[in-house]
Parts: sequence; C-alpha cells; structure tokens
Amino acid sequence: MTKQLLSRRIRFASLAMLAGAGLAAGTAQAQDKGTVNLAYVEWASEVASTNVVRAVLEQAGYEVELTSLSAAAMFQALSTGDADAIVAAWLPTTHADYMERVGDSVDDLGANLEGTKLGLVVPAYTDVDSIAELDANADAFDGTITGIDPGAGLMSLTEQVVETYEFEEVDLQSGSGATMTAALDSAIKNEQDIVVTGWTPHWMFARWDLKYLEDPQDVYGGAEQINTIAREGLKEDMPGAYAILDAFEWTPEQMGEVMLMNQSGDAEPYENAKQWVAENQDVVQEWLPAES
Repeated sequence: MTKQLLSRRIRFASLAMLAGAGLAAGTAQAQDKGTVNLAYVEWASEVASTNVVRAVLEQAGYEVELTSLSAAAMFQALSTGDADAIVAAWLPTTHADYMERVGDSVDDLGANLEGTKLGLVVPAYTDVDSIAELDANADAFDGTITGIDPGAGLMSLTEQVVETYEFEEVDLQSGSGATMTAALDSAIKNEQDIVVTGWTPHWMFARWDLKYLEDPQDVYGGAEQINTIAREGLKEDMPGAYAILDAFEWTPEQMGEVMLMNQSGDAEPYENAKQWVAENQDVVQEWLPAES
C-alpha cells in the first residue's frame, strides 16, 4: 500500500468517525428537531443530490424521509405541503411549466448547482451532428429517440423538438433513466448509432465518449441551473433545516463524484452519500449553520 493511499484511508477513517459521531448525535436529537420530507425524481443527478442532503440533514440532527415521484407529482407535493423540499428543480426551462403552476405556493431558494445542459445525445462516432439531420438519417437509429420517464420536463421539450423540426421518420420513445442508459450501453458495445435524451451533469459522459447534437432552433435553450424549492412555512417550522437547504450548493464535478460512486459500486446511493459527506466535511460545514 502506498503512503498516499494509506494517508487517504487514515483521513477518511477520521472523517467518517467525526461524521458518524455527528450522525449519532443527530439521531438522539431528531425527535426534537422533526422529520424533513424530501421529494425527488429518479434521475441519477437527483438521486445523488437528494441523498447527500439527507446525510447532511441527519448529521445536523433531523430525521429525513425520501419520496421518489414523477416531476409533476413532486411539484404538486410541495404545493400541498406533502413534501418539505426538493433539490431537483431544473430551471428556467425544464420545469418551467410546473413552477408556473405552483410558484405562488412554494419558496424558491435559488440555485444549488449551475452549468447544466439538456439535449439529444449520440455516441461521438455518430456521423450526425445536428438535430436538423435526424429525419434524413432515421434509418441509422431505427427512427427512434430513446427517452426517459414520460413526466419529465426533458421529455416535454423533446416532444417540442419533434414538432419544431417537423420529424416524419423519427418518434420519441419513453422509458426511464435506467432503460435509456442500458440502451446506450448496448448500442455502444455493438458500435451502433443511437439517439437519447441527455442532460449534464450525468455519469454517462464520464463512462462513454458522447456528444450533444446541435440545436439550431434552440428548443432546449441554453445552460440551466438546479434550484432548491421549499414548501411555504418550512422556514418558520424548521429554521435550521431551511438554513441548510438554503446554503446547499455544489459543483457539477462534486455531483459527478457521487453519481460515479452510485454507478461503479454495489453500495446503495444513501451509503455512498454518507461516505462522500464524511470525506468532504470541509464542504459540508459551509452548509451547516452555527445552530442547526
């Protein structure tokens, strides 16, 4: 074992003990501090961020419940108070319709991650470079755009793409994030062409050599951000939890670390999130208020 690896393991063990102590103390206090209900969509990015926030809130002494929902149901749960917060609002484009419906009954805490992107993604070896070229090359990928869950904002935008570019030979096929990446994996292993709905940050860009297709009609818009949204009244009900959610902010690179951990190992996302939190206490401390 190299000295560098040994040093890293010692550092992690120390941090893990500190985080473990914090989590243990938090458990003892959780009954007093209450339970925070976090809703999320089953995107790799949101699974990563929501579990990290869960681990941080638990370190601060809260109990946390997670609920996986469709995008529409997630925003509805916020507006009715069935969920306390989300860290999964892609704005200003992807979830714009949902925010318009519930905007007066929720509290937008601002961006927790900047520099996101949406679009159609293909393997780098694919000859097609633009969405405008898809219809003429439909046979190369069986006339199918492989999508994710039908309730996702990305799918609504892609339906607009189909209309805007007046596709006659190309159809959008819904599925899930998992079925989309499985189809992408299979196509690349067989050196076949495939078009999928994609977004950044996502672990698939670290695993495979991919490219976004140009969008001359600008249907997907420019760079987006991921916002934290809380229900009305959370600030008054649980000011400490609200403060943590308000302070939570990280980078695509940090999110990518957690997403790769989720894809590369056998551990559950929650366990990976706790490990990342333990290893990155310098970052976590910036999210924790003096009195949380």
